[in-house]
Amino acid sequence: MSHGQDPHSHAAAKDGNARRLQLAFGVTAGFMVIEAIGSVISGSLALLADAGHMLTDSAALLFALLAVHFARRPPGGRHTFGWLRLTTIAAFVNAIALLFIIILIVWEAVKRFYTPQPVAGATMMVIAVAGLLANILAFWILHRGSEEKNLNVRAAALHVMGDLLGSVGAIIAAVVIMTTGWTPIDPILSVLVSCLVLRSAWSLLKESLNELLEGAPRTIDVAALKRNMRRSLPEVRDVHHVHVWLVGEKPLMTLHVQVVPPHDHDGLLDKIHHFLEEQYQIEHATVQMEYQPCSGPECRLNEAHSGHEHHHHH
Repeated sequence: MSHGQDPHSHAAAKDGNARRLQLAFGVTAGFMVIEAIGSVISGSLALLADAGHMLTDSAALLFALLAVHFARRPPGGRHTFGWLRLTTIAAFVNAIALLFIIILIVWEAVKRFYTPQPVAGATMMVIAVAGLLANILAFWILHRGSEEKNLNVRAAALHVMGDLLGSVGAIIAAVVIMTTGWTPIDPILSVLVSCLVLRSAWSLLKESLNELLEGAPRTIDVAALKRNMRRSLPEVRDVHHVHVWLVGEKPLMTLHVQVVPPHDHDGLLDKIHHFLEEQYQIEHATVQMEYQPCSGPECRLNEAHSGHEHHHHH
């Protein structure tokens, strides 16, 4: 986001995002309930697995909504980052819950494979097709908003994409059952759909855990950032004590920069901030500028990490 933008248009885009996310959430969550009920009526496990998938999606949409909502709330005295971490914790809990659901579905599928259960193919078919249409609708709602590349909205759209596959799986199972009466196709496809859920649950778990453990965002390579910074800004001699972490998907950074004593201290500071924002989309960085070479054990440590960057001549 450039500072030259009209703040109102940005707010409007944000509201549009929130509205789209709300709509898509309503559609997905509503259909998740219908599919869960449908799986009980028709006795289909594949429908239940797809409902599980819809649960991941509605959760993803809900976190996206919460993130938009919390990003608007002003940070307070004790919560200087606002409440954005809550969405991360919620995502983490959601991922663990999903892993449990998957274990249950696979367990049930194995049991049904040995003792096949009757499945009402026609009922299953109707609900699976309706689920597919609901997914297409949610995907369309989200994709109308692709002019503003909001990470949350994009992630949610990807989720819904995976969901389409889940519904297609349930439809295939229904067709096979209606034409051949071979019910084991239902647990087989429920396991396949569970693999889809596993994929999204696993990435959710990894990303939320990385954020909770103050890990650096995967897109930022700290060693490369140091090299790049020295190359791009001739005044910069050395970069050390670099910490990058995420709060609510926004990267934050602190770093020490050893520089040639500048004529214009604030100007150089501005340049550094601009560099971080342009190259790495880091809008919030705390920079400590130093004129003396870094001394002390941490510097040796930093040198060991980044190879022979500078040998201090005493």
